[in-house]
Amino acid sequence: MTHRLLALFLMAFIPLTLWSQDETNPYPKRSYTTTSIQGQTIKIDGVLDDEAWNAVEWTSDYVEFQPDVGTEPSQQTKMKIVYDDKNLYVAFYCLESDMSNLERRLGRRDDFPGDWVEINIDSYNDDRSGFSFTASVSGVKGDEFISDNGNFDSSWNPIWYLATSIQEDGWIAEFRVPLSQLRFGNDEEQVWGIQSTRRYFANEERSLWQPLPANPPGWVSEFGELRGLIGLKPQKQLEIQPYTVAQLDTYEAEPGNPFRDGSDPRLTGGLDAKIGVTNDLTLDLTINPDFGQVDADPGAIALDGFEIFFPERRPFFVENKNVFDFRVGGGADNVFFSRRIGRPPQGGTSVDPSKGEFQDIPAFTTILGAAKFSGKTKDGWAIGVLESVTAEEKGEIELSDDPEFIAGLPEVGEAREEVVEPLTNYFVGRVQKDFNDRNSYVGGIMTSTVRRMDPNVSFLRSHAYSGGIDFRHNWKDRKYYVEGTGILSHVRGNPESILRTQTSLTHLFQRVDAGHVEVDPTRTSMTGTGGRFEIGKGGGGDWRYNVGGNWRSPELELNDIGFLRQADQFRQYANVRRLWNNPTSWYRQANLSLNQFTEFDFEGNYNRIQYEVNGYMNWKNNWWSEFGFGHKPRIFTNTFLRGGPRWRFSDENFFYFFSGTDSRKKFNMTLGYVHSDAKEDAFALRRYVVRMRYQPLNALSLSLNFEYQENPNKTQYVTESSFDGTPRYILGNIQNESLSTTLRVNYNINPNMTIQYYGQPFIFKANFSDFNYVNDPIAEGLNERVTLYDNQQISFEDGVYSVDENRDGTTDYAFGDPDFAFVQFRSNMVFRWEYIPGSEIFLVWSQGITGLGDVNDSFGTIIQDELLGQRPQNTFLLKATYRFVF
Repeated sequence: MTHRLLALFLMAFIPLTLWSQDETNPYPKRSYTTTSIQGQTIKIDGVLDDEAWNAVEWTSDYVEFQPDVGTEPSQQTKMKIVYDDKNLYVAFYCLESDMSNLERRLGRRDDFPGDWVEINIDSYNDDRSGFSFTASVSGVKGDEFISDNGNFDSSWNPIWYLATSIQEDGWIAEFRVPLSQLRFGNDEEQVWGIQSTRRYFANEERSLWQPLPANPPGWVSEFGELRGLIGLKPQKQLEIQPYTVAQLDTYEAEPGNPFRDGSDPRLTGGLDAKIGVTNDLTLDLTINPDFGQVDADPGAIALDGFEIFFPERRPFFVENKNVFDFRVGGGADNVFFSRRIGRPPQGGTSVDPSKGEFQDIPAFTTILGAAKFSGKTKDGWAIGVLESVTAEEKGEIELSDDPEFIAGLPEVGEAREEVVEPLTNYFVGRVQKDFNDRNSYVGGIMTSTVRRMDPNVSFLRSHAYSGGIDFRHNWKDRKYYVEGTGILSHVRGNPESILRTQTSLTHLFQRVDAGHVEVDPTRTSMTGTGGRFEIGKGGGGDWRYNVGGNWRSPELELNDIGFLRQADQFRQYANVRRLWNNPTSWYRQANLSLNQFTEFDFEGNYNRIQYEVNGYMNWKNNWWSEFGFGHKPRIFTNTFLRGGPRWRFSDENFFYFFSGTDSRKKFNMTLGYVHSDAKEDAFALRRYVVRMRYQPLNALSLSLNFEYQENPNKTQYVTESSFDGTPRYILGNIQNESLSTTLRVNYNINPNMTIQYYGQPFIFKANFSDFNYVNDPIAEGLNERVTLYDNQQISFEDGVYSVDENRDGTTDYAFGDPDFAFVQFRSNMVFRWEYIPGSEIFLVWSQGITGLGDVNDSFGTIIQDELLGQRPQNTFLLKATYRFVF
């Protein structure tokens, strides 16, 4: 009862405080007037000696934003802006009284470890979106698309030009941004929003051209104005980028296997294009895209059976991904998850090794083509359409190429092909409309997945559709907001596919104690709903708070083109955060948060409540610390027993602490520790993190991340069996450890030529003992929930545990040895040369090892035998692109 009262108090308290503060922006909106330099030329060389620059005056008077908001910055900055009919030109003069303070470290594009300056441009003038261009003192470029009034997306890579130079009293950055890379209307006289930020590395300081108070209610909405833009004509963008790839895979040959002869050469090509349909809307096309230079996913193991979420890394889908974002609630759940497109084939073949058969299944589904149509009109319509077709993939089955092996078989198979992934069409449509002076918007999304079915993949759904609406309303100068979404999903298929959906871990309609859902093997469709609602304070003053809820009905299914971990869930949450933004004698910035949530299922079961406190401190010496602790007095789950009854976990307490040194230093590091314990020692977690970064040269940086984790659990799920006609849910005491180390090395030959290395070994060991079975799954005490097998009931021989539960001398049921050790190594070395803006050459060398080790071996032995002692698979790749700009 106490827990529920506290939750109700938080839900009531937060809305009442929404109007408790009435902060006003103390800074008037600034304005800068530019002019056209039509007929004159500016050479982008970092030297401002072109006559055209004299057409306008400098603007200055930047004001510090971090750490000491509203004060005079340590060093002042000056800015000029001019334009012609094709380009926007920007010049910065970053003053410096002590030139030894300048930090000229190099980094990859969009990575700035030293001094930098940037300009943000709201050419739509919609107070929500914009374009960001950044220059480091060393000449490294950065560019980001800004959405939702402050979300920066670095995947946007436009073509623009930059040069920097060092002067006696500072440094200069000179930009040329083609107007084709921006989006704006066709009014004769236009007003754009602008903002400029400078990072002064020596003091880890940010100063702004348009001053802002601490914790502004947004970013783009608070920009100053750029005036004097007269007669600009929208520029239609047309860029075509063909590519070619030569690839060679080498690996250890497998005797007798015709598909594993030791090497696989490949030569392919494709095309990417950007077509400006109008100045507001752009069509992105890709034909046979290649993602060979993309980093591999990190190693991970999920003992709970759920799919592991990995973020999108492929450039075509990463760019402007925010346009299609439509979240269901907290976590990764989303109506659209682009990694479904081109996923590994979901089917298998009927290969029979005993008949001399071997199989070859593609690692990924071929994307025949994809197109994105996106942009925003001057009337406030944001539009996104994505269409993609993936190929029908077939697994090949061939006979062994070893005649002696075939001759010794009593029965010989036959060569054939079997469909493992059907031809599939994916579609996503997204729209939002601003109104109410851009303080509000409403939007919607629609998705579809349609497969051309084949009997070999009849377990897949043939059709999947989803649709949703979303809205947000801001008021009181955008300090307060209310937002929400509503989602409807519908999937169709033959009874086999819908039965598989009902009984999947996401749904578990077969749960033995669930009265609100049941399995129907004759169904051919499912329809579900989801959504969320939230109200809160998002800007202004020293407080942030919100309260809300989200739901996923039992039949909600998004995993054909979206991501949904678990249906049948309702969650209520409330969060309060206090910020301290003005530096003191011992810190620069700090914040403290209180978070609470509860969970129910649609039968009304009260499954979970959690309280958490967390905080962050940026110390005066620019070191930082973050901490958190929490209490979980009620933890029930519907999924732990994989279709069995609800399971109760023991009460849990946890805390974590991370702290790091000054990130500006050439050597900096982070140490972290996570600690969790459950009542009666039912389970625990110990996680140790060490992260180090070293930049001995401006051009060279190294980082090493080390993580070790122990997660013992006395009741880890093993399998389900049957005893006297009733289900037996078998658990075990697991001692599991994981170890991962990630090394990254970046060497910048110059801002446009880099060598990057990524390598990660990952080891996971799971050792089971003290097997037990579920007795009363929702009992409060651990010993009441399970019963431990004694030595007379369980025995082990030849990899099999045999159970004589009633001790009558006869085996009642058996299960395999669940112990395992998983070993993986992934590495990637990439040489990248942007030989002209937008055109690149990649040289890639990738290595990979995946296997199983002995759970009884030490980490050192596993590394020696399974990583260092095995021949890896190597991939050598040469990719060349050329971007034609018309």
